[in-house]
Amino acid sequence: MSTAALEALPPLRDVLAEHGILANKGFGQHFLLDLNITRKIARLAGPLDGCVTIEVGPGPGGLTRALLEAGARVVAVEKDPRFLPLLAQLAEAAPGRLTVVQADALQVDERALADAVEPGAPVRIVANLPYNVGTPLLIKWLTGPLLPESMSLMFQKEVAQRIVAEVDADAYGRLAVISQAIADAEIVMDLPARAFTPPPKVASAVVRVTPKADRPPEAVLKTLQAVTHDAFGQRRKMLKSSLKTLGGSDLCEAAGINPEARAETIDVAGFLRLAEAVKGLTAP
Repeated sequence: MSTAALEALPPLRDVLAEHGILANKGFGQHFLLDLNITRKIARLAGPLDGCVTIEVGPGPGGLTRALLEAGARVVAVEKDPRFLPLLAQLAEAAPGRLTVVQADALQVDERALADAVEPGAPVRIVANLPYNVGTPLLIKWLTGPLLPESMSLMFQKEVAQRIVAEVDADAYGRLAVISQAIADAEIVMDLPARAFTPPPKVASAVVRVTPKADRPPEAVLKTLQAVTHDAFGQRRKMLKSSLKTLGGSDLCEAAGINPEARAETIDVAGFLRLAEAVKGLTAP
């Protein structure tokens, strides 16, 4: 597959200047314009042929270019209409391999978008996520019906650390439990603030998230969200108090958990037992 047309495109800084586009703070935008970095992210995402790659928040298309150069078929979901002409140029340079959808990623049906490219095709998600929606998007993809093969996602480094944190670590909390109950997650790349335009106030990191084959049932995932919400919402309290509305001590004992323990000391398996016990206690 030839990438000559993509490589002939002007530098991203020139394209942004030509269109008079600056980052929109309200959308949490920080542009990644270094193609060496975006190409590395595309490589870390794994083999992209034979699947549909969904990208959220492509902006001027730095990562999009790298994904297309790697041979991916990309569905790019962009909320900001200013970038549509820039992405249209990319689509022309990679005929039939880039579909641009103007929409709010929190509202779209990714499975339907992928099926419009190839029905039933496996999906990978690769994205430099807007900072203000990164966490809710991850939860949506983890707990929803999409079931992606993998996700290679850039977050603020603090958020990335919360996703991969181990029990008893300072960063361990609700996001770690939900993520690790459903998937294996690891930080595969760190990026300093200076890699972005404009530079954010914090460093960033790419997390590779691979959903497990034995994903918990939907009903357990639903109760897991409720359990972790209450447990970590009052993390200084003992579980018998923080989980009182869900069963308190009875719930803990049913799950084989010490009612006097605090949330940060309970591993992912323990929280899954709590979620299953909630389901058992509330069953008719």
